[in-house]
Amino acid sequence: MPGHVKAGGSKEADPDPAEFLWISDEMKREDGLKPYDAKKSVWVPDGEGGYDEAMIDTVDGDKVTCKVGWEPKTFKSAQCMQVNPPKMEKFDDVSNMTYLNEASVLWNLKARYVAKLIYTYSGLFCVVINPYKRYPIYTLRTMELYIGKRRNECWPHIFAIAEGAYQGMVNSGCNQSILITGESGAGKTENTKKVISYFATVCSSGKRKEGEASLEDKIVQTNPVLEAWGNAKTVRNDNSSRFGKFIRIHFNAAGKLSGADMVVYLLEKSRLTYQQPLERCYHAFYNLMSDQVPDLKEKCLLTDDIKDYWFVSQGKLTVPSIDDREDMQYADEAFDILGFSSDEKYDMFKNTAAMMHMGNFTKDFVPVGKEEQAEIKEDINAQKVATLLGIDCEWMITYFCKPKLKVGTEWVSKGSTCSNAASSVSGIARAIYERTFRIVVEKCNETLCDPTMKKVSYIGVLDIAGFEIFDYNGFEQICINYVNEKLQQFFNQHMFTLEQEEYVREGLDWANVDFGMDLQKCIDMFEKPMAFLAIFEEESLFPKATDKTFAEKLMSNLLGKWSQFAKPNPRPDPDAHFAVIHYAATVSYNLTGWLEKNKDPLNDTIVEMIKNGSNELMVASFADHPGQPLEAPKDAPDRKKKGGGKTVSSVYLVSLIELMTTLHSCEPHFVRCLVPNTHKKPGDVEPPLIMHQLTCNGVLEGIRICMRGFPNRMLYPDFKMRYAILGATEMASSSDNKVATYALMDKINFDRQRYRLGHTLVFFRAGALAGLEEARDDIVIKLVRYMQGEVLKRIRSVVYEKKRDQRELIKVAQRNFRKYMSMRDWGWFVIIQKTRPMIGQPNPEEELRLLEEQANNVWGKYDEQIQTKAKLLEDNVTIGDEKKALLTQLESEQGNLSVYHDKQAKAASGIVDLEGQLSVAQETLVQREQSRQDATGEKKLLEQEVVSVKKDIDDVDVSIQKIEQEKTNKDHTIRSLNDEIANQDEVINKLNKEKKHVSENAAKSMEDLQVAEDKVNHLNQIKNKLESTLDELEGSYEKEKRSKANIEKERRKVEGDLKVMQETVADLERTKKELEGSIQRKEKDSSGLFGKLDDEQSLVAKVQKTIKEIQSRVEEMEEELEAERQGRAKAERQRSDLSREMENLNERLSEASGATSAQIELNKKREAEVTKIRRDLEETQIQQESTIVGLKKKQQDANAEMQEQIEQLNKIKAKIEKDKTVIMHEIADARAATDEVARSKASSEKSLRNLQTTLNELGKKIEEANLTLGDIESGKRKLAAENADLLRQLQELENSANMLAKLKLSLADQLGEARAVADNEAKERQSLLGKFRNAEHDVAGMKDHFDEEVSSKENIGRQLSKAVCEADLMRERYEKEGVAKAEELEMGKLKMQARLSEAESTADQLQAKLAQVEKAKSKLSSELESMAGQLDQAQILNSSMEKKAKQFDRIVGEWKGKVDSIGMDLDNAQKETRNASSELFRVKSAYDEAVMQLDEVRRENKTLSTEIKDIMDQISEGGRSIHDIDKICKRLEAEKMELEAALSEAEGALEQEENKVLRAQLELTQLKQEIDRRMAEKDEEFAATKKNMTKAIESMQSAVETESKGKAEALRMKKKLESDVLDLDCNLEHANAANAETQRTIKNYQLSLREAQSKLEEQQRAKEIAHDELINAERKSNSNQNALEESRTLLEQADRSRRMVEQELADTNETLSEQTCTNQAIQGSKQKLESEMSTMEADCDEMASEAALSEEKAQRAMIDAARLADELRGEQDLAQCLERERKLLEAQVKDMQARVDEAQTNALKGGKKAMTRMDTRIRELESEMDAENRRNADSQKNLRKSERKIKELAYQQDEDRKNHERMQALIDQLQGKVKSYKKQIEEAEEIAALNLAKYRKVAGALGDASADADASEQAAAMRKARARSASLV
Repeated sequence: MPGHVKAGGSKEADPDPAEFLWISDEMKREDGLKPYDAKKSVWVPDGEGGYDEAMIDTVDGDKVTCKVGWEPKTFKSAQCMQVNPPKMEKFDDVSNMTYLNEASVLWNLKARYVAKLIYTYSGLFCVVINPYKRYPIYTLRTMELYIGKRRNECWPHIFAIAEGAYQGMVNSGCNQSILITGESGAGKTENTKKVISYFATVCSSGKRKEGEASLEDKIVQTNPVLEAWGNAKTVRNDNSSRFGKFIRIHFNAAGKLSGADMVVYLLEKSRLTYQQPLERCYHAFYNLMSDQVPDLKEKCLLTDDIKDYWFVSQGKLTVPSIDDREDMQYADEAFDILGFSSDEKYDMFKNTAAMMHMGNFTKDFVPVGKEEQAEIKEDINAQKVATLLGIDCEWMITYFCKPKLKVGTEWVSKGSTCSNAASSVSGIARAIYERTFRIVVEKCNETLCDPTMKKVSYIGVLDIAGFEIFDYNGFEQICINYVNEKLQQFFNQHMFTLEQEEYVREGLDWANVDFGMDLQKCIDMFEKPMAFLAIFEEESLFPKATDKTFAEKLMSNLLGKWSQFAKPNPRPDPDAHFAVIHYAATVSYNLTGWLEKNKDPLNDTIVEMIKNGSNELMVASFADHPGQPLEAPKDAPDRKKKGGGKTVSSVYLVSLIELMTTLHSCEPHFVRCLVPNTHKKPGDVEPPLIMHQLTCNGVLEGIRICMRGFPNRMLYPDFKMRYAILGATEMASSSDNKVATYALMDKINFDRQRYRLGHTLVFFRAGALAGLEEARDDIVIKLVRYMQGEVLKRIRSVVYEKKRDQRELIKVAQRNFRKYMSMRDWGWFVIIQKTRPMIGQPNPEEELRLLEEQANNVWGKYDEQIQTKAKLLEDNVTIGDEKKALLTQLESEQGNLSVYHDKQAKAASGIVDLEGQLSVAQETLVQREQSRQDATGEKKLLEQEVVSVKKDIDDVDVSIQKIEQEKTNKDHTIRSLNDEIANQDEVINKLNKEKKHVSENAAKSMEDLQVAEDKVNHLNQIKNKLESTLDELEGSYEKEKRSKANIEKERRKVEGDLKVMQETVADLERTKKELEGSIQRKEKDSSGLFGKLDDEQSLVAKVQKTIKEIQSRVEEMEEELEAERQGRAKAERQRSDLSREMENLNERLSEASGATSAQIELNKKREAEVTKIRRDLEETQIQQESTIVGLKKKQQDANAEMQEQIEQLNKIKAKIEKDKTVIMHEIADARAATDEVARSKASSEKSLRNLQTTLNELGKKIEEANLTLGDIESGKRKLAAENADLLRQLQELENSANMLAKLKLSLADQLGEARAVADNEAKERQSLLGKFRNAEHDVAGMKDHFDEEVSSKENIGRQLSKAVCEADLMRERYEKEGVAKAEELEMGKLKMQARLSEAESTADQLQAKLAQVEKAKSKLSSELESMAGQLDQAQILNSSMEKKAKQFDRIVGEWKGKVDSIGMDLDNAQKETRNASSELFRVKSAYDEAVMQLDEVRRENKTLSTEIKDIMDQISEGGRSIHDIDKICKRLEAEKMELEAALSEAEGALEQEENKVLRAQLELTQLKQEIDRRMAEKDEEFAATKKNMTKAIESMQSAVETESKGKAEALRMKKKLESDVLDLDCNLEHANAANAETQRTIKNYQLSLREAQSKLEEQQRAKEIAHDELINAERKSNSNQNALEESRTLLEQADRSRRMVEQELADTNETLSEQTCTNQAIQGSKQKLESEMSTMEADCDEMASEAALSEEKAQRAMIDAARLADELRGEQDLAQCLERERKLLEAQVKDMQARVDEAQTNALKGGKKAMTRMDTRIRELESEMDAENRRNADSQKNLRKSERKIKELAYQQDEDRKNHERMQALIDQLQGKVKSYKKQIEEAEEIAALNLAKYRKVAGALGDASADADASEQAAAMRKARARSASLV
């Protein structure tokens, strides 16, 4: 698990934890030096939640003016808080400080945390701040420091708390508890693990069975299992515990471990089904997917991708600080150690995997039927879940879709919707996870509790979340805050119970106060009857309760009745429902979904299946759940009695009561964990965050309570020892401590309310000790001042007494002298003076005897001196012999000088040859370097071309993808439009049967076909262009191949040259060896001179190295200046050494007496040799200066060539960008052309594949070319390095051959002047560098501003792209739904047409029968009149329905208009996103350049650091003066600080860019959520309107059906239908005409839109060109600035050369004068030596007599003889040759004067010309810069104009779109009317059918009536006939 260390770690000793535990003496010393004034030092708020230390300046009533630093600020007096004295800095216990204000507490914690002291006491609290870094303070070595120690005997640590709890348990036998609370990420779990590991290590029982893990190992191994199933990643913490736990560690009577168990609280079940984007689900799911256990996935039916499981893939999937494989390994091992069997372990894994499958199972429900009954579409996930849970799959699916309910005595299946079924599955998954976790805990408890071991007492560790205040506070937050309210009350009661017990024990007059009552109101508001929890329970059990009713009930019952219940604050959460005033703060809560969370309903049918399943672990998990048994269990009454809370809150309340009961039975210890900052940075502190946590954790509450009592206390002996100085007599006045203390306090007027006296302690109020300390400090200061005065008095009194005695003695001397002057002529005085010496004279014989005894005593010493004299004389003789031998050896060696001269001549000739070869080699090297630069330039060009081609190809890919996407969209719109056209054609054909509209549609289709063909042709042209670009790329590829072959040829050539150079180097090495042999022989003779000249040779070698490095970098000229400074320092030192040596030589020459004629001749030869070497030295100096000048010129030429190449590259880049814009325009045309073409897709895909294949081939070939170029460059670097080594060796040979006898005085003068010149140049260069850096800083500021603008634009582009995507989704959904509805309307239309045709046929039949009906009887007329009235009513209803239909059509039209406007906005957004993508590409390139610059700055920083090291080495070698070293160090430190500042600025810019990206992402997510919400609202509104309209239509149909009766109505309806048919024909013709007009207007609008798009693209193109011109202008300005700097450097070089020449002239004059002076001095010294030869002989006699002096001089001569012999001979030769050298110097002076005159004239001419050229160049550059600025302003104006025009075009386009929408609305209205008419026709058909039936019925009745009439007529006729016959009869 995180925080664990793998087994098999290092066996090294544990590191020393001292610096992380206590304050060192150095820290205390530094803290004591802090400025502090007890009356003026205050803390003031800094405005950001923290505090600053300030000094009070003035006090004006309630206002205080303070100086924060040097800035005066005004605060209220209540805002100023006193500062503790420095001796209380980094105090171990905050509560013992004098001032316990918030600022002092915060500062003490912050200071300790910065000093790596993360633990601090605050009374009973131990405050822990998360270090975000591993400190070595939890090792075994640290544990040993705390074993057996009390809390006040060791430093703050979690081990001290654990040890205190353990000692309290052992001593008192009482159970202990450690309460660890804090926010997520504060380190609660880590400190809990440290406590457990401490007890497991210190209290180990040592008993263990073979093959079984020990109890300590089991206790420690519970962490991996609990963290895997109970920890998850949150926003603040990667390994956050999402549950609270109380771990009890049991001990036996001996204090050894005997077992452990734990209780868990508030597991966050909701995390299983939902995680935020930056969070992750529990670690166990990801551990399963880590493949650590080989066959686990197969057994759990898991795939290899975590994204396949919805429940666990909603947030982050991986965490950098967590290794899932390692965690799985630890969990698997922990299961084995804890005693889990393999079946139990795999059941755990299967249950966990089953929850992953259940997440996918929730997505498988689909609605079926009108009631939307949930059913399963595919049962793959369901089968996996059923298999893992051990239940039947089909029954599981059935009971999730249709759960069983018991109604009375019968079981009923209830149908569920998809959402209800999914929520039921989620509820079961959450219940399984919680119960599985509890099974794990119970199993851990079983394995940790050993029944064989006796348990006497325990120590409990409570790890629970602290007080939480978020922007959204829900059910979990109020539960946690309620727990913390109880825990804080428990702490207050415990803390002040101990305090008050101590007060009572000490006998203080104190009234007991129950500070726990401060929190009792809030707790009662939760717990009392009809309070919060009671109402919550009641509402949870009430079936129809909602969140609204719950909130209303809370407000009505609690608001106003409980002071802790308040209205919510709308600031953090505007939707909050109520607020609770806690001890920490007022928290607003949102109770949305609380009732469902509290109920946590489960599907009892599924639970019963699980209980009867085959998974034993699941059966055990749900054993306490009643399930849904078919028969009531026998022990049901007993279960009712046992029952418990049915809701989550009731269960939680019961567990909380048990926890508080347990805590009250224990002795508590408190630990508070804090989070220092939100970005997890070690050592960084955010004061507002710390203060918030101190408030929430109750630390400030504890300090507040502490301040109400007596927080500071002191034992009487300590009090007397410290404060007896305030009143020693009072303290000694009584043996009673209280009486003496009262006397002392009353003496100093210390108020008795500020302290109390106990039996053994003195108690002080908060801040009282500060008054005593001030009084004590005043007395101590007085005493110190008195002591200082006494010491000064003692010191000065000695001086005073001496002066006083001198004065008195002067008076005595004066008085005696006056007496002598007055009595010197008095006779008696004269007699006294004469006789006074004779008085008291000693006996002469006695004196002689004493002298003889003394002489006899001294004779022994004298005899020893005589013997030593004889020895010294013998030594002198031996020294003389050795001297003669040395002189003969010297003469013999000087005779071989001619051989040395010959060798020197040969060496000189060899050097000349080598110099020639060196010049040839340098020329070839220059040529090779030039060729290499050309090759690198070509390589860079090719690389740039390849990059541009790659970018173009990527852009083409992106554009093709966009084209394809737009093509699909357009195809969809084309299909929808074609469907609409087909529908209109069908309506026109069936209703009117006219062929005119068909021909018009055919013409339209022909026109569309022609447009499509034109577009296809245009796309073919684009394809040809792309093929041409491909051919160009292939040609560039062939060119690259040829360039590669040329480079290989050059490489072979260079290798041949390298071989030749190696041969030449071998020859040079042979010559070098010969020269080294000769030089070694030479060095044997002149070892002294070589020793002195080694430093100069190293200096020259360093200078030559810097000359070589100048070829690579111009900036390394400073190293040359530093080398010259070093040389000057060395030369000055050598000059002083030589002067001292000259003085010594003069003295020794005066002392020496052995100058012979042979030595004089040798001196002459040496002088000749020195003059010759001096000439060679001067020649080599001249050659070196010429080579330096040549190298500088070459370097300047190379820089100029590089600038030209850069300009050419910029031009090529601009050309490529122009080509790129042309290609982009062509692509835009292609995008517009591919709107309605389908065949372009295949061709574009084919071309894309070809381009990709060619691109891959080109990429491979380019990589091969880069590799070959890299090999060539590495070979060249090796050659350059070897050549540099050869040159260095040659130059060292030259230096060793030419610099043997360099003139030290002249070189020192020259170097001194060069140093002065270099200092001046360095000052000027520093000033120029400062100006240049200021300019660079301004440019960087402008660039930053530009980058910010670009980033803001990018953010807007991203938002637009997001909105575009959302709009696309909306449009697609609308189009899909619209198409489906259109199809339904078409089917209805066909039905209406069929019915209309039937109605027409029936109407014809009715017309045939109406003739018969009209002849019917008058009975039907009355019925027709009644039916006419009914028809009028039906018409009125029909008109009302038409109005409603029109309203509905208007609403639909408005929605269509909105959709069209969104589509237009979408198009605009797409365009803007294209522009933004191009700008994003540019910004990315700029960002990459910035990163590269940052890398270059870092590399330069590294090189500077190496250079600084080299300089320090040179300083140590050369021994330069301290002043120069300080200057160089300061300058280098300034440069380093500048580079570090630049680096920090670059890093800050990068951080700003990253922050902007994060902000943009957050804004996009918010925008997406807002759009989704609005879409959902609109969908709901649309659905509601749709339902209302359908209801209205249904009611209208029913009304029409009931009222359509009667035959007369049928006749009227027939007439009305005929008229309506005519009207419909007319309206249809008008609609067709309007449709044609709208089509034409649409085409016109499309054309205008294309023109506007082309104009917009032209404006964008112009904008890009203007931007490119701006970039070019900036580059030109930069190049002009560089040229200006180069001109300045050239001017400085000219001035420098002039000064050097002047200095050389002055040096030559000075050397001439000095040589003359030295010549005269040497001649005088020579005469002096000759005159003093005689005196030396006399001195030799005196030396023989004076033994001591002769011995010392002999020793000195023996020591110095060997060292001075060579110098003596050299000076003698120099004295003889100075005369000849003077003449040569005079000739040289004349030559040098002539050269100086020429150099001055040339310098004046060249300098004036250079000045004029530079001035003209500067003016030209300024004019160009002004022109570029004007062009930039013009381009900006044009850009603004183009943007304004674009806005106008967009506005015009919006107007056109609105007109189009209006036309579309009219069309829709007409279509609606057609639909209504069709409905009326259907109704008429139905009415006609009814009338036909009635007609048939009436016709039948009429026939019957006619038959009856006929029969009656016949009967009447028969009767008449009968009557007639009867009458006749």
